[in-house]
Amino acid sequence: MDGHEERVERRILIASDSHSSVNRSVELQKKTARSASMSLPLSSARENQFIPMSGPLSSIQNMQTVFDPNQTIRRHRSQSRVVVPEDTVAMDWAGGNFARKNENLLRSGHLGTCSDPYCTICPTTFNEKESQTKKYRASEVIDPKLRKPFLTDGRGWRRKSLAFMNSLIPPIMNPHAKIVQKWNKFFVISCLVAVFVDPLFFFLVSVLKDDKCIVLNWTLAIVITVVRSVTDFFYFLHMLLQFRLAYVAPESRVVGAGDLVDEPKKVAAHYLRGFFPLDAFVVLPLPQVLIWVVLPKFVGSSANYTKNLLRAIVLLQYIPRMLRFLPLVAGHSASGFIFESAWANFVINLLMFVLAGHVVGSCWYLFGLQRVNQCLRNACAVSNVVDCKRLIDCGRGEKKGSPSLSLMLWQTEQNSTKCFDTSSDFFKYGIYQQVVLLSTEQNVVTRYIYSLFWGFQQISTLAGNLVPSYFVWEALFTMAIVGLGLLLFALLIGNMQNFLQALGRRRLEMQLRRRDVEQWMSHRRLPDGLRRQVRHAERFNWAATRGINEEELLQNMPEDLQREIKRHLFTFLKKVRIFTLMGEPTLDDVYGKLRQRLYISGSNILYQGGPVEKMVFIVRGKLESIGSDGNKTPLCEGDVCGEELLTWYLEHSSLNKDGVKIRFPRYRLFSDRTVRCLTNVEAFALRATDLEEVTDLFARFLRNPRVQGVIRYESPYWRLIAASRIQVAWRYRRKRLQRMQTQ
Repeated sequence: MDGHEERVERRILIASDSHSSVNRSVELQKKTARSASMSLPLSSARENQFIPMSGPLSSIQNMQTVFDPNQTIRRHRSQSRVVVPEDTVAMDWAGGNFARKNENLLRSGHLGTCSDPYCTICPTTFNEKESQTKKYRASEVIDPKLRKPFLTDGRGWRRKSLAFMNSLIPPIMNPHAKIVQKWNKFFVISCLVAVFVDPLFFFLVSVLKDDKCIVLNWTLAIVITVVRSVTDFFYFLHMLLQFRLAYVAPESRVVGAGDLVDEPKKVAAHYLRGFFPLDAFVVLPLPQVLIWVVLPKFVGSSANYTKNLLRAIVLLQYIPRMLRFLPLVAGHSASGFIFESAWANFVINLLMFVLAGHVVGSCWYLFGLQRVNQCLRNACAVSNVVDCKRLIDCGRGEKKGSPSLSLMLWQTEQNSTKCFDTSSDFFKYGIYQQVVLLSTEQNVVTRYIYSLFWGFQQISTLAGNLVPSYFVWEALFTMAIVGLGLLLFALLIGNMQNFLQALGRRRLEMQLRRRDVEQWMSHRRLPDGLRRQVRHAERFNWAATRGINEEELLQNMPEDLQREIKRHLFTFLKKVRIFTLMGEPTLDDVYGKLRQRLYISGSNILYQGGPVEKMVFIVRGKLESIGSDGNKTPLCEGDVCGEELLTWYLEHSSLNKDGVKIRFPRYRLFSDRTVRCLTNVEAFALRATDLEEVTDLFARFLRNPRVQGVIRYESPYWRLIAASRIQVAWRYRRKRLQRMQTQ
């Protein structure tokens, strides 16, 4: 114990001697927003003197507690670890004193590494271990006296249940993450199924011509309601996702792409003030409730009203569902384009045309059936049949026992019979004459296919053959068909035309390019020989590049991505021996200065007596190098011509003692050979000015004797010079030996 008190006194003396540092530490204790690393020990040697200062960074009311030995001993026993930066950050997060940008995205794991609201590759994996570590570290710095009640209460089933519920809640996610994009595609497909299913509710009802009543197909109703329930469930999951999906603040789009808002309360409030009421109305299972619960309890005229209510609810829910579905298909969603490929957009446009015909045909059948129902009600009003309004509804079409007297009178009533005679003038059906007999078909497939055909026909012809009656809603429905047809031709057919044109856009550009070249050659009065070469060069250029300007394409990409692409494209440089000795920085600088060059058969890259202005790396094709003495050297893929320019720049540049470059008089290197293309050649060229910059930047490397030896060994130019000099020396030696023998 005495030894321990001596160590405590020694710590107090050390703290007294470094009074200024203690004052700075106390200042940091009072300012909780400071960086935690400023109050941490810098080495293990000074770690002990800061043990009394460990704990939560809070204001100290009494300075004596800092130098109290007993307090120091108690803290040392209860807490033997030093505050680390992670703990301080965790405490600040827990207390809300450290507001960071995209804080909740950082809590959700690796997603926090991306703050770009338009990123399309953001991960959304929730790092649960990391989150638990942060919570654990944050809880370690809390006073044990305060933790004890919570620990006692948290050992039961409540803590486990709360932890399980918290694990089910997803973190705030980036709207451009991969998993969100995949979900949006699945959700669009689900909505597409839903918008196709909803109009099928109209085909649940048909007419029994013999009984002159309206019947409900109960089996089909169960199937459709089950499918509708599944799509509603997916829609409900999409609604829950909106509460955990970050959004871009509109006020932040003034400059740049905008900032993501990832605070859970703001995200929830944003959705509640936005499309939540509309989505909540769409997802309500009202048709299912009416069919499964309400409709079986009513018969007769009450059931007729319930069926009308069902059709009205389906129509009312269908409109907002389409308002939410169409922007997703068009790509105007918060997460960007859902279907990016051209073929996917083509299929979507085609499905939209089918959907329009499906909706128009279904509504036509529904409205026609209502007109038949109205005709039967009018016939009932003028007939003497008792309780005939109840007989108009057949329920599920089940016949129990013998028919009643009222039913037999209703079946033989003349006015009700005229409702199914479209040639009579008893009731004006207008554009719904074909529905009268179609509604009596008991096969639902026949009714649907014919209605779909009618919808396609009227949209394609803009309802040109329709003559509505004087019924107002019938005329409005005809006007709606005409407007929808015009809209489809303006949008969907236009999009399909753009898609078909996009497939042949490159070919059209090639044709326009050829026409411009022909006009230019005709204007300049070029001879036929040059015209043939120009046409050949244009065809080869187009075949090699497909009309794409690679340099312009790469300029819009980040620099690091440009380097990676160029390393992939210019792997052929590794076949040149000199470049195998270069490091990545040198190669990256060379890659940035290479320019693609295309030569047709018969072209001269270099000619004898002409200036050497570029160093050419051959990618594809065959060439020949013809020396001044007529010797021919074949060149092919991986070879280089004009490499003497590199040695020439090294020989004509030097540095003084101060490191300043010495400029020699400007001389130009002239070629003593001709390099001719035997076939069409694809190559990359390094211009003289760019080569001079490379030699200036990497002069030490290029002046290495080993590198220069490689240059001269691999160069056909230097090989030819070496062979010529060897031949001259051999001839001179042979003549000298002959002279010695004659003497």
